[in-house]
Amino acid sequence: MKMDIGVTVNGRGYQASIEPRLLLSDFLRDIIGLTGTHVGCEHGVCGACTILVNGDSVRSCLTLAVRADGMDVVTVEGLGTPDQLNVLQSEFREKHGLQCGFCTPGMLMTGMDLLKKYPLASDDEIREGLSGNLCRCTGYQNIVAAIRSAVALRNGSTP
Repeated sequence: MKMDIGVTVNGRGYQASIEPRLLLSDFLRDIIGLTGTHVGCEHGVCGACTILVNGDSVRSCLTLAVRADGMDVVTVEGLGTPDQLNVLQSEFREKHGLQCGFCTPGMLMTGMDLLKKYPLASDDEIREGLSGNLCRCTGYQNIVAAIRSAVALRNGSTP
């Protein structure tokens, strides 16, 4: 049995007939071809699959695609382009907030959610906000610095 869904992903509408057990991460990667959402642990622990659904960060490896019916989804591909990075992507680049890059999409999506919802007045607040995302390469220093810089830009001050 398949179910019909309609979902907006990065501003573009998609219609599909899918099995009810299909994960949102698999829908994004395999059905519509957006491979920026990474699948690491497949248990919601690592955060590599984090996306925004109706503005809130969500683990796409734990979410059934049918739950996204009628929703607005943003993946890392929806943040910017190689020629026109968004502020957080630019700060990740400037502050060397990535190494292997596997965790980067999830870190960026979590960071976007944090920037929208919280003051992030200290590195401790940033670290707490990122605590559900795992990175094996950077030690988080440069990721925190990138988000701190994006916070300064958001607040109208110099990073």
